[in-house]
Amino acid sequence: MSAATRLRRLSEKDEIIVFEKGPFVSFANCGLPYHISKTIKHRSQLIVQTADDLRSRFNIDVRVNSEVTHIDRDNKMISVNHDDQQEKLYYDKLILSLGSSPVIPKIEGLHTQSNIFQLRNIPDLDNIMSHLDESIKTVAVLGTGFIGIEVTENLIKRGFSVNLIERSNQILPNLDIEMAQSITNELIKNDVRINTGTTINKVSRDILYLDNGMSIQADAVIIAAGIRPNSDIAIAAGLKVGPNKGIVVDHDFKTSDSNIYAIGDVISVIHQITEQETLIPLAGPANRHGRQVADAIHGLSIKNKPEIGTSIVKVFSKSAASTGINEKQAKQLGLNYHVTHTFSYHHASYYPGATQVMMKLIFTNTGDIIGAQAVGNQGVDKRIDLLATAIKFRLKVDDLPELELTYAPPFGAAKDPVHISGYVAENIINSRSHNIQYNELENYRRDGYLLIDVRSSQEIRAMGLINGFINIPLEKIRDHINQIPKDTGIIVSCATGQRSYTAERIFINNGFRNVKNLDGAFSLYQLMYPQNIVK
Repeated sequence: MSAATRLRRLSEKDEIIVFEKGPFVSFANCGLPYHISKTIKHRSQLIVQTADDLRSRFNIDVRVNSEVTHIDRDNKMISVNHDDQQEKLYYDKLILSLGSSPVIPKIEGLHTQSNIFQLRNIPDLDNIMSHLDESIKTVAVLGTGFIGIEVTENLIKRGFSVNLIERSNQILPNLDIEMAQSITNELIKNDVRINTGTTINKVSRDILYLDNGMSIQADAVIIAAGIRPNSDIAIAAGLKVGPNKGIVVDHDFKTSDSNIYAIGDVISVIHQITEQETLIPLAGPANRHGRQVADAIHGLSIKNKPEIGTSIVKVFSKSAASTGINEKQAKQLGLNYHVTHTFSYHHASYYPGATQVMMKLIFTNTGDIIGAQAVGNQGVDKRIDLLATAIKFRLKVDDLPELELTYAPPFGAAKDPVHISGYVAENIINSRSHNIQYNELENYRRDGYLLIDVRSSQEIRAMGLINGFINIPLEKIRDHINQIPKDTGIIVSCATGQRSYTAERIFINNGFRNVKNLDGAFSLYQLMYPQNIVK
């Protein structure tokens, strides 16, 4: 509706007609999962505006339960089905805001069951709510994107037993695996059963047969296995679409027909980092598209910059957010890149309630920021919003420490987590530090590197030690440095990487040339390989 209301604000003369296939023209689809647990208590809170509201406030002719079934481009005419009655209308300009639909996998027996649901709109929500009665005990959720994860959390809060099923080897595939691991642990802590690397082969009443040979009992199944653009009517009209079936548009959202525009989930957009066509079905960009297309139709200039896909999800007490591309994508693109993992408090550590934000920064050899991810209990949104802004406006890693941010102990730190990410990345770019990743450590161990943990002995006793490391507290490094040959390969670690960087510099400044810092240090390694921790 952002396009229609912006059009009206630009002109009182335009005749604006909106056709909506369903009964609700404007609703908070991102809030739907939270009504399952009654976190959002009343269904009415999810309805943003009604057809009557839009008619009275904006003089917009809104026609619900009206499906556009055909576009006649030659005659600039559409066919509309309303209550099984066909109507044809002419248009001067046509905006396609068709959205997206859930991908329904081809699963034997799926379409014969009455306990299979999806969640994209208010009628879907009503269907789920009417079936979640006392006879339902266990629910399976297929897919671990945002909708799948949010539905899972709210089903657990409502008291159901939940099985998550994910085809890939991790949940939240938009994150890299180590960043998703913290969310996996949070789900397990809240009694969610997770099945990754598998999918459903067959459904028979309340039994799901997985392709790994397992079977799961489920009284209900919610499908959240991805979405696809609703571009069928555009394809039938001969409009150009991309390989992903998204409608191809130009800078002003014009399709291959100059009188037809398209916006939102249904269009193919250019990703700023990859410079390739992609789908970014997110509410923020879709709302911006609506405003911009109205401006473009009225001859106003618009920016419409390439997109970077900034998103966030809440998972019980934690949040996970990302922007730009992830490391998997960077590898697929063949980019030369670096990554850093940092653990920093979301506000001053001495102020009550401080919690750590785990951040991952991905950047090129020239310091261009191409992606960022963050996981934590608090402050995740702020940091990824900052880094999304940095990426959007092409700041480099050495610009991050220059950001002037609000600071007082209850709100932040004098060195914000974003500043710290910038400092660490700057050290790597300038070869003041050389880091290795948690999944590379075993190779260095086999090559005979000396592995040194510089935490205090008290920390080692309390938290354990990575197998193969020896403990030399940071304050004792200089006392032992002459006992180590200068040509020794050394890996240093601490709790998060900060003290081990100091140790790295001590070694380097004393003539050692083959010293590396374990990125993310003990905190990250323990997250991924808890079985390799010796206590």
